[in-house]
Amino acid sequence: MTKHPEQVRTLVAHEPPLARLLPDRDEALAAIRDIDETYQRDGLGPGMAKFIAIVMHKGPVPDDFADLPAPDPAMFGLPTVDNGSRDDVLLGQNLITNTHYQSDSAALGASTRIVVVAGAESEGELAHPGAEAAAEQLGTTLVNFPSDHGGFLGCEYGQTGDPEAFAAALRKCSTRTETRRAIPPLRIFPRRCRRSSSPTSKEAPVYGRNTVTPCQ
Repeated sequence: MTKHPEQVRTLVAHEPPLARLLPDRDEALAAIRDIDETYQRDGLGPGMAKFIAIVMHKGPVPDDFADLPAPDPAMFGLPTVDNGSRDDVLLGQNLITNTHYQSDSAALGASTRIVVVAGAESEGELAHPGAEAAAEQLGTTLVNFPSDHGGFLGCEYGQTGDPEAFAAALRKCSTRTETRRAIPPLRIFPRRCRRSSSPTSKEAPVYGRNTVTPCQ
């Protein structure tokens, strides 16, 4: 995107899993490496079961994640027998590269308009504070989208989000003109906050130091 900004007018980044920016980044990166090692050693089922477990986890990542009892792949409808393949796109290709990526916020902010988005129901999960930190780096306001990390899903893979509301929010963000603030120096986001109520269009809940607002 930084090399060919003319090809991207607006980028909507929905909960980018930038684990390097998390306050508990050491624990998060260690857990992700354990998932990678499990996949390489035992195959898709055990690796993906651990991935689902970390994605669903709320709160700081435990430093003993690798030592916790491994979830049963059958619980998630995953294969329990290793077929020997290691070509899964998520676990075999994107898991390490995406989560360990260190973005150049200055270059990204100068190349195109970026809207960083977080799900209304995914606070405390691994990808949500990654979005908070990315918005902080870029000097933009974190935008609130319906549902959770899979808000665009309509029961695919057994997950039900809110695809119609998600699509409506995406259309608004894709066409909105936003005034960008000056990009601040790199700062690691503080530990994630908790809240007891779900955000609505009439409220602007606060996640750490970012105010979360719907697109206008």
